Amino acid sequence: MSDIKEYLRQAIQLATDNIRNNEGGPFGAVVVKDGVVIGKGVNKVTTHNDPTAHAEINAIRDACQNLESFQLKDCEIYSSCEPCPMCLGAIYWARPKKLYFAASRQEASQAGFDDTYIYHELNLDFAERKISTEQVQIKEAKDLFNEWINTKNKIEY
Repeated sequence: MSDIKEYLRQAIQLATDNIRNNEGGPFGAVVVKDGVVIGKGVNKVTTHNDPTAHAEINAIRDACQNLESFQLKDCEIYSSCEPCPMCLGAIYWARPKKLYFAASRQEASQAGFDDTYIYHELNLDFAERKISTEQVQIKEAKDLFNEWINTKNKIEY
C-alpha cells in the first residue's frame, strides 16, 4: 500500500506543480510498469487549447511512446483524481492491469469540473442530452466495418 500512495503522491505533486507554474488544471497522472514510472502527464487543456489534453491521456501517450506500444499491458495508472469519462475510455483502450485514483469525481465537481455532469449525460437517451445527438445510418458506414473485418494484415486492438 505504501508504493500505491507514493505513486499517487507523485501524480498529485505533478498536478500541484502544474497549478503553481500556471500551466493547466489540478490533475496529474503517472504510469508504472514493474515498479518504474514510464509515463507522466498533467492537464494541459488551457495551455495547449486542447480539450483532450487531460493528465491521464498525456500520461498514456508518454508511456506508450516510451514502451513503443499502443497498449499498457502489465502497467498501472495512478491519477490524482477519478478519471473523467473520456480518460476512463482511454484507460480502457490502453488496457492497463489496474487504475488507482485519489480524489473523487464529486470533489472535482465541487472545484468546478463537470465530470459528474458528463457521467450523467452519458446515461441519457440521445434526445435528452444537452448536445443534440442523432445517428444517421448510411451504407458506407457498414461497408467501412466490413472492410476492416475482411482486412488480412490488420493489427487488432
